[in-house]
Amino acid sequence: MTSKALTVPPVALGTWAWGDSGQAGDGYFGSQLSESGLREVVEKAQSNGLTLWDTAVAYGMGRSETVLAKALSDYDRSAYQLSTKFTPQLAGDGDDPVADMLGQSLDRMSTDYVDLFWIHNPADVARWTPSLIPLLKSGTIKHVGVSNHNKEEIAQADRILGEAGFRVEAVQNHYSLLYRNSERAGILDHCREHDVRFFSYMVLEQGALSGRYSPANPLPEGSSRAAVYNGILPQLRALTDRMGVIGKERGASAADVATAWAIAKGTTPVIGVTKAGYLDGLVRARGIELADEEVAELEALADAAGVDTRGWWEQEM
Repeated sequence: MTSKALTVPPVALGTWAWGDSGQAGDGYFGSQLSESGLREVVEKAQSNGLTLWDTAVAYGMGRSETVLAKALSDYDRSAYQLSTKFTPQLAGDGDDPVADMLGQSLDRMSTDYVDLFWIHNPADVARWTPSLIPLLKSGTIKHVGVSNHNKEEIAQADRILGEAGFRVEAVQNHYSLLYRNSERAGILDHCREHDVRFFSYMVLEQGALSGRYSPANPLPEGSSRAAVYNGILPQLRALTDRMGVIGKERGASAADVATAWAIAKGTTPVIGVTKAGYLDGLVRARGIELADEEVAELEALADAAGVDTRGWWEQEM
């Protein structure tokens, strides 16, 4: 068994956007990022106890891992946790594609272990999960999670690991006010019952629920997220307006409320941060306690929006 239980901060920091090259049209977010700006993000996050960094090979085909490692280079390895992923669709044809991909990640991140290692997508649970066992035994990975898996696939992975004395300790799925399929499918209940940490990603729906965008101020043209979200911004207006009001009553923003909602649901939100100023909101969100009535109202407004934000990479839960 892993020697220590998985412990994480209330919010994890996502670096999907760090994989963008910064060139227009090249990357999901169209992010314009600088090395100095990302170092400011790291410094502010680390000083506020936000020390879990989530990345993946698939984020810019390794660019996110490389950029993240450079931004963290002034910190001792024990000062932060690294979370990265094996993506089956990117597997090579060697004898052990999981170990091979992990090895490349370790090289890019200048480390000899990963705190939390995920199977990114359930292409073949029976095929890929057993490859995690020798990596756990060697200590190269400390904890295992599965991402974008449904309840049956989570249980299958857990059975395979359980035969060797290990277990699935975390699940990471798309979960937001607009997309609660993991809750409706019983995955959140499964995680609570089995002491599995549920990480919610796309809590802000890539900015659409941040309160910064509206039909008059759409997401940046030329990015993939603009193509997905700009057309539904009118339907989100009632929800984002109400989130803004709830936030204002607490000296917070709509984005802070969306994050606080995910925490209130018992999840660990994975929030993408590309500017140091955004971290102030995450610190505020940790301290926001939403009333049950507010949670219910926000969910009703989200349902009334009538949108489906399931990503092209996601299966129906």
